[in-house]
Amino acid sequence: MVQNNSSASTNQYYITRQDSTESNARSYPRKFPFALAKAKGSWVQDVEGNQYLDFLCGAGTLALGHNYPEINQAMIDLLVGDFPLHTLDLTTAVKDEFVHTLLSLLPSPLRENAKIQFCSPSGTDATDAALKLCKTATGRSSIIAFQGGYHGMGHGALACTGNLGAKSKINGLMPEVQFMPLPYSYRCPFGLGGEKGLDAACAFFERTLKDPESGVKKPAAVIIEPVLGEGGVIPVPFKFMQTIRRVTEELDIPMIVDEIQCGIGRTGKFYAFEYSGIVPDVILSSKAVGGSQPLAVVIYNKKLDVWTPGAHAGTFRGNQLAMKAGTILIKKVSEPDFLSDVKRKGQITIDRLTALKNRVSIIGDVRGLGLMIGVEFIDPNGGKDIMGKFLPSGEIASKVQKLCFENHFIMEKGGRNGSVMRCLCALNVTDEEISKAMEIFEKCVIEVDALVGK
Repeated sequence: MVQNNSSASTNQYYITRQDSTESNARSYPRKFPFALAKAKGSWVQDVEGNQYLDFLCGAGTLALGHNYPEINQAMIDLLVGDFPLHTLDLTTAVKDEFVHTLLSLLPSPLRENAKIQFCSPSGTDATDAALKLCKTATGRSSIIAFQGGYHGMGHGALACTGNLGAKSKINGLMPEVQFMPLPYSYRCPFGLGGEKGLDAACAFFERTLKDPESGVKKPAAVIIEPVLGEGGVIPVPFKFMQTIRRVTEELDIPMIVDEIQCGIGRTGKFYAFEYSGIVPDVILSSKAVGGSQPLAVVIYNKKLDVWTPGAHAGTFRGNQLAMKAGTILIKKVSEPDFLSDVKRKGQITIDRLTALKNRVSIIGDVRGLGLMIGVEFIDPNGGKDIMGKFLPSGEIASKVQKLCFENHFIMEKGGRNGSVMRCLCALNVTDEEISKAMEIFEKCVIEVDALVGK
């Protein structure tokens, strides 16, 4: 029971209580030590009345910001109307509308041949479901994933995730995951960069899968994020996505695109893979797809649908509030004018950040698509990599993040060594809010840059 005294109105009161009761695995409270009280749009307020500009927004879940009025009202209508809220995988009018709205936005020919699997309401379970689906359909056991990729924290999803920090103490993860290099021009895995690095990555992928002496078995699936999220906001070159699709089609290997963070309008396309003009076999969607509520789905070509009843399940896969909210969000975000505005606002943000990069010594790279943007911090006084680039600095990024929070601006880190500050703001963020965010960010970066230079 929460005590009724003055101390209960302070951030420290709740942070101390959280520290004594919650798992050591908690992460965000260590970076943002406050207790939330209210939230609206792109702003949150703590229990002490301080307001913060939120460019994290539930790690990209809140595509229309906190408490979008139309979504809230729709959920209220469900709650007061005695509608079923927990339905397992039974159908309802709400579910039917959600399914057909989502399917209508798929590229042809997948749109005419698509099935949906509702999962437990997390992206991790969507990943695991897709892996099971492809293994069942192909009869094969191995998976190809990519360095830097992130697909969740379950045993199967984590096995396909590049980050070693999350995996180093976990024995017995799903076996037979083969990692391949991902084109990353700023820190090319081949030490080449540019078109040469991209061509090398394409050739390596194709050669490995077609070479009878490669040592890599034909996989059950290839899984990739069109834009790496937790891996540091690295847009995968369109040519590489096209190469993967061509090769996997030639070899009859299902291609899974993980759109959990980069999808639902985040990049200025409804799905990020649309930039490359491909049609994948499987799409993973969670986070924003539930309109702020927990939901995860796997969308796939019906040729893979050889599952038997109950082959994948989840008690909370019938979240009606999420389906109602998700339908409203999907319709809003998929509007051409809305997506064009995401691109416009993304370009404004990248232009501001690029100008800042040219003024300071601690920013190595600015990159992104739409409103999925990353700023990679470096140590200008440290060593260099094989490309001659200064090494990534999580320490400097942490200093910037901490200073931003002290100035009431919230941004999360990611990427190698936690060196990349990531923009995951609401897609309906205003130009004025972008300007305010950039003013705070510029101030903090310049301040840290002055300290590093000494």
